[in-house]
Parts: sequence; C-alpha cells; structure tokens
Amino acid sequence: MKNMKKIAALGMSAVMVAGMMAGCGSSSDSSSSDSKGSSKSGDKVELTLGIWDENQRDAMQKMIDAYEAENDNVSISIQLTPYKGGEYWTKLEASAGGGTAPDVFWLNVLHLDSYVEGGILDDLSDAIASSDIKDNFAETLVNNYVRDGKNYAVPKDFDTNALWYNKDLFDQAGVEYPTDDMTYDDLVALATELKDKLPDGVYPFACPVDFQTWYYQTVYANGGWILNDDATETGYGDAKTQEGIQCWIDMIDAGLSPSASTLSETGSDAMFEGEQIAMTLAGSYMVPEYASNDTIKDKIDCVEVPTFNGVEDNCINGLGFAVYEGSKQKEEAEKFAIWMGSSEAQKIQGETGVVISAREDAQQYFAKANEQYNLAAYTNHSAEAYPLPVCGKAAELYDMESTWLTKAYTGEMSLADACSGLKEEADALLAK
Repeated sequence: MKNMKKIAALGMSAVMVAGMMAGCGSSSDSSSSDSKGSSKSGDKVELTLGIWDENQRDAMQKMIDAYEAENDNVSISIQLTPYKGGEYWTKLEASAGGGTAPDVFWLNVLHLDSYVEGGILDDLSDAIASSDIKDNFAETLVNNYVRDGKNYAVPKDFDTNALWYNKDLFDQAGVEYPTDDMTYDDLVALATELKDKLPDGVYPFACPVDFQTWYYQTVYANGGWILNDDATETGYGDAKTQEGIQCWIDMIDAGLSPSASTLSETGSDAMFEGEQIAMTLAGSYMVPEYASNDTIKDKIDCVEVPTFNGVEDNCINGLGFAVYEGSKQKEEAEKFAIWMGSSEAQKIQGETGVVISAREDAQQYFAKANEQYNLAAYTNHSAEAYPLPVCGKAAELYDMESTWLTKAYTGEMSLADACSGLKEEADALLAK
C-alpha cells in the first residue's frame, strides 16, 4: 500500500499502552467478484474479522453466527492474536502492506490518525449515513472515529471506570462501604480511616502511574489539559494539570497506596484480586475477570468514581469495527461492519457481559449480565465522560508521559520538574 512506509515511520508498531494489543488475519477472496469487490449472486463470500481478546471470542462468534444465519452466502472467520504488547498493530500493518489484512478489524482511537494517514481504513461515511447508527449512538463515540468529516469505524463498545472495593476487608475493619456520591476528599478520608485497621500488608487503595483510569480523570475535572485542539502543544506545564496528577502522588506519600514501583511490578488489578488492597479504580473491561475470580467474586462491588472539585471525572474509550481499504470484498465487509452496530448485534454482545455495548439501547445488558454488582456505576454518567486525547503520535506520547511521571511518583524528582522535562520532550515530538 502506497502509504505504508509513512505509517511505519510514525512508529505505530511500537508497544502500546496496556489493553491496546491485538491480532490479525488475512482477507479471503471468493471465486468471483465485481469491480467494487461485492460478490455476485450465488457466490460464497468469505470475510475475516480481526480481534485481540480471547475473552470476547465467544461474543464475536455469536454475532457472526447471527449474521451468517441472515446472510447464507457469507462465511466469516475470526483471526485472533494473543494479548501481547503491540503484536496486533505490528501484524496488522504488515498484512495491510501485503494486501492481506482482515476485511473487518477492531480499531481503537489511539491508532486512528496514523491508520487514516497510512491509507489502511475504508471510508464508511456513506454506509453509516444510510444506517441508524447516528441516531442510536452517543455523538462522542461516533465522532471518535471521524477525521476531516469522514467516518472510519462503527463504534463497538466503550469503557469507563468505577471504584471497586472488597466488602470483607471493610467489614473486618469496621468501616462503612464507599458510596456513589463520594468526592475525592471522601475517598482520601475513607482510605485514611482504613489504613490502621487493615491486616498487615494490605493497603486501603492503589495509585499506579495510569493515565486513563487515574490521573486523566482528575486532570480534566480540575480544568487541566493534555493536548491542544490541533495537537501542537501539551498541557503538562499547566498548574491545573499538575494538580490533577499530584493528588494521586499525595496518597502514595501518605501511605494509603503501595509504592509506584510495587504497583509497576505487580499491578493494581492483581493486588486487588489478591486482597492486598481494599479499593481500586478499574475499567469496565475488568468486570469479567473480577466476576470469574473465585477468591473475590462474592466479596466485591463497585460505585461511581468519586467527583473531583465537584466535577464528574471519568474518561471514556472504546473500540470500533473498521473495514480494510484493500479488502477484496469491501462492499460485503461494509455491510457486515454496519450490521455489527445494529440493535440485534449489540444486544448479543451486551448479553455476554464482557463489554458495554456502544449502542444506547444495548448498554443495559452489561449490567444485567452481572446483576450482583452495581455496574450502573459505569454508565450513569458516561455521557459526561472525557474522551482520551489522541493524535498520530499517541503511542510515543503516552510512553514518554509514563517515563517522566514515574520519576515523580517514585520521588526521584518533583512533579513540577518531571512535567517540565516531559513538556519539553513531548512538544518537540509533536513538532516533528
């Protein structure tokens, strides 16, 4: 593909942030197709769907089965790569360059700009305009995949965050459970109350160096910013941005959370599942794992993320179904991608309980699939959540951000100094 050298230069094969890895496959050609790639009547059309999460394979297969039942001339196979650092994107870029990328594949907003520029994505604007997608999906989720007025993906799902807690640890400490109406100050007070009442080696909370689930939420709620509108400057030098980060460092310094180095080695999710922390923030994608953990599944629940300065502070992200520009069956691939955003498909996905379906009339099924938990905490204020800041250099920017902020979290340097160095390096990156 003519622009593949350009996308390689953008570094998108580098390791992405946790949770953004994936798999890919090859596009199959049928025995006969017209110039637009659509199958002739009677021909068997073979499509591939590229995904990266084994936990969602069954959900995707159920959706495929339903589609194939309605379209008996279409056969769709799943191409999955194990959840590894960056492997999905590396393989996707390589297969796109060779003309063998999956016909339809999962895409996140962190890679959208580079993939649009690289010529990998089919323009779905007309197909989406002819569907009911714009009437049934939040404008933010649809616009996540719009660049220069063109739609490049059908929203698949979204993830927000909630505060999880271990009821047994709270009961042992004789402390009341968290509530949906807590503030950040309430969270600190609750963690402080727990601190001396928990078993040895157990912490009240966890504050890892995590942008989406922790500090971006408070940065935005505090009036700070990460990227300006044209992605030419970063906001790390803004005092409000730094206040939204410092609040988590303060909890570590107060002994309310394990150290950043401990959390880097073990992970907040693993520590929560190992009952080493009483509370943690977690994205909705963690619900299936928590619910299947025999150690904690009957001891835990969640509430809404505490407000910060009186503002609902939550970040929203998610995935979309994109179509490969070079697909030999592009018209059929578009039809399938649009159907995956239908009420029927999104209901099937939602009922599996693995993710929150992006379609508004299907979001209810996520909570119903795990009724033992207060999963409305994830959707109650989703319309007010902040989208992640993205640009063509997002992968490099996030890696840079983690490197510099870790120095502040570990006490190697002050947050102000870390942000000063980060801003200088990040702004130079954006200027390239």
